[in-house]
Amino acid sequence: MRVLLIHSDYLKYEVKKETPVAEEIEEAKKNGAFDEALVVFTSIEKEDEKNPKAVVRNLVKEIKKVNEQVNAENIVIYPYAHLSSSLGGPKLAVGILKDIEETLKADEYNVFRVPFGWYKGFEISCKGHPLSELSRTITAEEEEEEVKEEKKPSKWLIFDDGELVETDKYSYESSDLEKLVAYELGVGASDEGEPPHVKIMREKELCDYEIASDIGNLKWYPKGRLVRDLLSDYVYNFVVDLGAMPIETPIFYDLANDSIREHAAKFGERQYKTATKKDLMLRFACCFGAFRVLGDSFLTWKNLPAKVYELSTYSFRFEKRGEVVGLKRLRAFTMPDMHSFCADMPQALEEFDAQVDMCVQTGVDLDVNYEAIFRATQDFFDEHKDWMYATAKRIGKPLLLEILPERKHYWSCKIDFAAIDYLGRPIENPTVQIDVESGSRFNIEYIDENEDPQNPIVLHCSPTGSVERVICSLLEKTAATDGNSPMLPTWLSPTQVRLLPIKEDHLAYANELADKLAANNIRVDVDNSNDRVGKKIRNASKEWIPYILVIGDNELESNSFSVTVRETGEKVDMTAEELIAEVTAKNAGKPFRKLPLPRNVADRINFK
Repeated sequence: MRVLLIHSDYLKYEVKKETPVAEEIEEAKKNGAFDEALVVFTSIEKEDEKNPKAVVRNLVKEIKKVNEQVNAENIVIYPYAHLSSSLGGPKLAVGILKDIEETLKADEYNVFRVPFGWYKGFEISCKGHPLSELSRTITAEEEEEEVKEEKKPSKWLIFDDGELVETDKYSYESSDLEKLVAYELGVGASDEGEPPHVKIMREKELCDYEIASDIGNLKWYPKGRLVRDLLSDYVYNFVVDLGAMPIETPIFYDLANDSIREHAAKFGERQYKTATKKDLMLRFACCFGAFRVLGDSFLTWKNLPAKVYELSTYSFRFEKRGEVVGLKRLRAFTMPDMHSFCADMPQALEEFDAQVDMCVQTGVDLDVNYEAIFRATQDFFDEHKDWMYATAKRIGKPLLLEILPERKHYWSCKIDFAAIDYLGRPIENPTVQIDVESGSRFNIEYIDENEDPQNPIVLHCSPTGSVERVICSLLEKTAATDGNSPMLPTWLSPTQVRLLPIKEDHLAYANELADKLAANNIRVDVDNSNDRVGKKIRNASKEWIPYILVIGDNELESNSFSVTVRETGEKVDMTAEELIAEVTAKNAGKPFRKLPLPRNVADRINFK
């Protein structure tokens, strides 16, 4: 089979006259117009009769590969006999073209097939970038071998206290680990159905879909923005303490740059393109910027490991429309991204362990249960087996091990941590990866002890995963029926203390108390509405406020308060000083930002 792939601004066609081998078509298919299309001009050859299924499979594979790079909105299959002088029979040709169309549709691509056997007029506008015109010869023999290689399965095992156990023979004590294993092996919960956090993020006025933007781009309200900012501050403090240097780099990158185009293709994520003359892509992480900063820097072995950190607001991935949901899968998201440049593999492994410890600690600090997947190629596992055993043990719980038959990505080993959502599906959170390609690809060099240039090994680390997925994990946890009242950690709660004056006479005292609490870095507000106390209490409870104080005549006289503590469900008598001490203890070691809303509840906008 001969094919010509054109990445086009548009394609228009109109049938003119049928030939003796023309397929029957509906009136609507006699013309068509497609914007932002990858047009696949196709000639079916006699050789394709030997194994048409393999030809279909291999062309589909090539189309997907090219479309990952150009990120076209539509794929158009266009029969074009002029690419070959050895054409196959028309019945075979139509069958292959239909199979190509149906296979791509099954994978949720927007696919259109132009009628076979008709003389057609067409107009096409080629985008003109380096990947916009590609010719390919598809042969069953070559591609069959590639497919066979691709089907080499990974080995899946459980790491438990220095022992390896087959997944189907392991006695699972953690239901979350069992759900993670089932999902990874393709027998767990499906990705269908809306997770509970979507309803919660709206109810709590954190964020919502923005229908005037592209799908997967959210709008954030003051409370949600505060939570995002606090999480960002938390990661910033963590990585800076670890020695990382904060940087900021562009969000657009030119795919005409060989190293960027190659890394983008290796990453395998969908590219989010911009409508400009240049073939620009919105970054999917901070890799490009970090690599170019270090590639332009003078490094010696004494500088390593060198760590740079960037909070990407935003990173972009062109996720399929049916995959985008709530905070779990977005097209625009906030990614804390640290890159560590190491002199050699021993240094990389030592740094890897330190970053694994950091990732584990974020789960503790956020009170989210992470299950882990350790992934490595067979070669890496064989060479570093003792280190992998030791690293698995330091995590302190059983984890899933995937051994890949060979390296397909830029990494040779990585560890992924995931929370499990209410429906039993993983939420990808922290990760650490050993990148053995990018140092060379991006021409990053350091001078070793012998004054020779060397390429470093690069670690990719996101200590929490995307900030949106952290919030997703926290909200999904609240949906569990464990008997406790749902709430965010106190340090992340938009309002930490709410004061409820019974009458207007008590309002001045409530504000004096609020001033005192705010002076001690506590987010406090006052419900100055005309609602009865019972309704004020219900409203505060619906907002998951950790501490609620009713202020009346007794409180004015005694300076002691009956405090409703959400975490325990108890009412506890406290003085102002005792309340300050307790909230301060909950906030200890965590970042603080001021209340992002008017203190008086009655003065606020209802964003819902």
